Amino acid sequence: MSNDLYLCRIDSPIGQVEMVIADGALEMLDFRDEEGDRFERFAARRYPDGLPPERTDRSGIAEAVAAYFAGDRAAIDDLPANPRGTPFQETCWRALRTIPNGTTISYRQLAERIGRPTATRAVGLANGQNPVSLVVPCHRVIGADGSLTGYGGGLPRKLWLLRHEGALPPEQGNLGL
Repeated sequence: MSNDLYLCRIDSPIGQVEMVIADGALEMLDFRDEEGDRFERFAARRYPDGLPPERTDRSGIAEAVAAYFAGDRAAIDDLPANPRGTPFQETCWRALRTIPNGTTISYRQLAERIGRPTATRAVGLANGQNPVSLVVPCHRVIGADGSLTGYGGGLPRKLWLLRHEGALPPEQGNLGL
């Protein structure tokens, strides 16, 4: 167990962001919805005795995430993250961090990038289990046909994030959030 483990929250244009930070690295980052099921499921697996106490972040991580939403798209690029999973999941998550801001790749390309070209579905499942969304940018992975398939935070958020990063043309109007 970490010596310095806490929960912090920030507001964003696409919902509240909850982060668990341990010893200056993100262990979890996700959007909180009214249902809260995704964050709660991840938290229950990782912290069976309950979430750590909430406190103000002094590591600079929350400030960097807020800066990202305020327009500094590179603010989150080098944030420390410790998304623990299976060896395969961790391989996928490390590869996700190599996708440049403002670009997308397909699940097939990600599978090829990790040396497992036939593991497209497994890569998709690993993406879905990513406990440090946004910073480990699973939103940058799209279908081979360019479609915005799958995102644990919901497709409207994925669309917003890709537009925010310049990977898709700007949209006029509301995304329904």
